[in-house]
Amino acid sequence: MTEAAVGRAEERCAVVGIGYVGLTLLCALGRGGLRSVGYDINAEKVEKAGRGEIPFEGADAELEELLREVVAKGMISTTADPAALSEATAVFYAVETPVDPFDNKPKYAALRAALNVTAPHLSPGVLIVIESTIAPGTMSKLVLPAIEHTRGWKVGVDFNLVHCPERVMPSRLVRNISTCDRVVGGVTPACAERALPIYRRITSGKLHPTSALAAEITKTAENAYRDVQIAFANELAMICEELGADVYEVRELVNSSPGRDVHLPGAGVGGHCIPKDPWLLCSSVTEFRPTLMPAARKINDGMPVHVAKLVAQALEAEGRSIPGAVVTLLGAAYLEDTDDVRNAPALTLARKLRDLGAEVRIVDPHVSALEEFPVCPDLSVAEGSDALAVVTGHTAFKNADLTKLGARMRTRILVDGRNVFSAEAASAAGFRFSGVGRGS
Repeated sequence: MTEAAVGRAEERCAVVGIGYVGLTLLCALGRGGLRSVGYDINAEKVEKAGRGEIPFEGADAELEELLREVVAKGMISTTADPAALSEATAVFYAVETPVDPFDNKPKYAALRAALNVTAPHLSPGVLIVIESTIAPGTMSKLVLPAIEHTRGWKVGVDFNLVHCPERVMPSRLVRNISTCDRVVGGVTPACAERALPIYRRITSGKLHPTSALAAEITKTAENAYRDVQIAFANELAMICEELGADVYEVRELVNSSPGRDVHLPGAGVGGHCIPKDPWLLCSSVTEFRPTLMPAARKINDGMPVHVAKLVAQALEAEGRSIPGAVVTLLGAAYLEDTDDVRNAPALTLARKLRDLGAEVRIVDPHVSALEEFPVCPDLSVAEGSDALAVVTGHTAFKNADLTKLGARMRTRILVDGRNVFSAEAASAAGFRFSGVGRGS
C-alpha cells in the first residue's frame, strides 16, 4: 500500500459545502470524535452554522440538536477561508450538481469551482471524497483531472480519491447518515480502503468498498429506480381512475403477491434528488438511448397537471368553471411534515391553475412562501374557496375537521392527491370528492 493510502493516526477532516448534506456530514464527523471544519463561500451560512444554528430550511430537530452539541463541544468549526483546509487529512465535497432544465445535462459549475478554489490549499497525502451525487464518469473525467492539473499529483501516491455518495433526506438527515449502508468507491482499491475507517466512525451501516464508477452508477440508479416505480404507480392510478377502481385497494391486492411492491401514487415527485438523478444516469451514455427512465420522468412531472385536470372536472360537475374559481392547495412542501420546497409539485400545480384562470391560495404549516405564491400557515385561507387540492400529506391536514372546513367554503370540492382523506369522510362532510387513483 502506498504512503498516500495509509490512514492517519489522528484525522483532521474538512467538509466543502454546508448545505443539507455537508452540514449533516460535518456534524456526524464531529459526533464521531473527528475534529472538523466546514467551508462554504456563503458567509451567512458559515456564521450561522458556526454559532450552532441551522443555516437552511428543511432540517429536522435531531440535526438541530446535534449541531448545537458538536459546536458546544468544540468538535466542529466553520470558515469561508479555503486556506483553513490545509491541515485537513480528509476533505469531503458536498456541493450541488443540478441538471440543465433545457437539455437535462449535468451542470458542474459548483463542483468545478469548489475544486478550483480548494485544491491549491490541500496537503499531500490528503483523502479527497466526493459525496455529491454525480453522473457516472465524473470522477475520472472531471474530478481526477482537476486535481492532477492543479497540483500535479498522482492518485494513490500523492493523494487518495473516493466517491461515497450521500444517502440522506429531509426529516431523516441524522438517522440516515448514522445508519445507512455506504458505498465507498475508490479510484483505486487502496483509496477505498483509506476511507473506510472514517466512515466506520459515522455509520453503523455496512460499508461496501467498490470502484468509483460503480459508486456513481449505484447512487444515480437508486433514485432512478424509485422514480420508475413511482411512475408505474401513477400510471396504474390513472388507469384505475378511468375504469372506476381504487388504486390503493388494487395496490394492496397486488402487493399481497410475493415479490411485488407497488409504490404509492401521488400529486407529483419533488425534492432535490429524484427529479434529477435519472437524468444524471442517462447523461453518461451516448450509444445507448434510455427510454424507460425518461418516460418515467415525463409521467411524474405530469402529475401536478393531472391534479389540475381533476380540479377542473370537479368544478365543472358542480356547475362552475375554473376561470374565477378559488382553489386552495393543501401543502407547499414536497415531503410531508417538512418545509422542503425543492422541486415541489405544488408550484407546478399552482402555476397551472393560475394559467387556467383560477385564484390560487396555498396553506402549509411549515412553509412561508413558494416562489411567487404566499403561503398561509393555517386553513383559514380556505374561507370562500371553491375547491381544496391536497398536494402534501402533512399531519395537520390529516387531523383537519372536514365538516368545519367545508362550512367555510363556497363550493365543497375536495381533490386528494396524497390519499389523506377517505371518500366516505369527505362525502359525510358534504364534499364532492375525487383523487389520484380514486375511480368514482
